[in-house]
Amino acid sequence: MSVDTAFASLAPGREPKRLFEVTGRILEALERGGADLTQLGVPAGPEPEHGLWEDVSVPQTRTRMNIWTNSMREAAHDEYLRWRFEDLAPEQGKTVLRDWMRSLLDAKRQKARPEVLNLIVPGNIGSGKTTALAALGNEASEQGLVVRFVKHATYLTWRRPDGGPNDLTSYSVRKRHVEADLLIVDELCGEMDGLATEFVRRETIDLVDSRLAAGRATAFSTNLKSRSTPKSPAPGVADILGDRLLSRIEARAHLLKIIGPDRRKPKAPLDW
Repeated sequence: MSVDTAFASLAPGREPKRLFEVTGRILEALERGGADLTQLGVPAGPEPEHGLWEDVSVPQTRTRMNIWTNSMREAAHDEYLRWRFEDLAPEQGKTVLRDWMRSLLDAKRQKARPEVLNLIVPGNIGSGKTTALAALGNEASEQGLVVRFVKHATYLTWRRPDGGPNDLTSYSVRKRHVEADLLIVDELCGEMDGLATEFVRRETIDLVDSRLAAGRATAFSTNLKSRSTPKSPAPGVADILGDRLLSRIEARAHLLKIIGPDRRKPKAPLDW
């Protein structure tokens, strides 16, 4: 009895699937995961004239939006996917965020380097920095940019041998974060209380320099000041990562300070 005959007797009315056959269901799962289906021979369709995939009926558009969604879910930030500029408070800089995003979109359409490549968003803990940048990512991914979100500490972990998610190599981790149109690096120098290790400095400088050289935009949030001062002796970004890195980030950058009450703090003190 052939394999096909045996299958037909067990599952009448169903067509057997060949070994290694890529079915429609598999393609749908890969697409939801942000896979590049052109590697499987799925036609990409004509490149849009302005370089931005906006039509959600096009697989490339859905893939781009899945890239952003998956990066937020990898950071356990699903709840931030609902935020848009209109939801932000005035102190969260929605006008600055919207204007910068538009400049990135214009540069992409013109196949030019954005005039301002970096956005630095410092502020106190719980002031709404991550929410503001999540809104930026949500809007930008819907408008046609390839956007990724990653915490600084997470990126460094993923760059270590066998540290990448889903069996990604360290090379693949670097490639996906260097090549995004817009990369949001959350909590720059988070949980770093002093001088960073050589690995941390090298990997961070490499990421920043590579994105600058490629003309790709990066937004950084941080709870730290730029440098320590006599009035504020706590280590700043320059004290941890060095003046060279900070100067690279500050070159051609917008500064958006978000100062406000800790939105995560209980309204009444907890008695425990």
